[in-house]
Amino acid sequence: MLKYVKNVVLAVCSVWSALVWSDVVIKVTDSNSRPLANAVVFLKSPDLIASSKPLNKAEIAQSDRTFIPGVQVVTVGTAVDFPNRDDVRHHVYSFSPAKTFELKLYTGKPEAPIVFDKVGIVELGCNIHDSMLGWVLVNDTPVYGRTDETGDVRFDGNPSDSYKVDVWHRSFPYGAPYESFPLNDQDDSSAYSISLQTPGVSL
Repeated sequence: MLKYVKNVVLAVCSVWSALVWSDVVIKVTDSNSRPLANAVVFLKSPDLIASSKPLNKAEIAQSDRTFIPGVQVVTVGTAVDFPNRDDVRHHVYSFSPAKTFELKLYTGKPEAPIVFDKVGIVELGCNIHDSMLGWVLVNDTPVYGRTDETGDVRFDGNPSDSYKVDVWHRSFPYGAPYESFPLNDQDDSSAYSISLQTPGVSL
């Protein structure tokens, strides 16, 4: 496990506080039905997607030859700064289909941020320091959360819409997309269980 993972802080959030959603509890397991911690779960519905706006400010810094945060979650259209706070130059790049870009050898803060304008998983690297890895998770919903040690994530609120979810875990292999699941009606139950099938995701 790479040391920068401890810098990842993901919390249930919404950038539009006026919107409410149904009480939903989701358990995420691996392909062997074991609870999967630290999976990022995006809650999606037509209302939530319509409410989504670019974040006002986001950054992924380089410090101690590490991307901080190691995982950055943004909504579509968000501009992200990549300040270099090290005393060495970095060459940040991504070849991911959701965003291909290069910030060639530089120090300080590049003049223009990178705009992430497509839903997807953007994997980051440094052309000088191969140990540097990071991710930008771009989605069209402003609501997401991270599973706890029991594999659960909870979204609280009032009835709003039918939902589906996109799920990501850092053990996904390079180039793997989000896994998407509909949350089908379960009578009066608001608890759901989903099992990730992406190769390599197991405990």
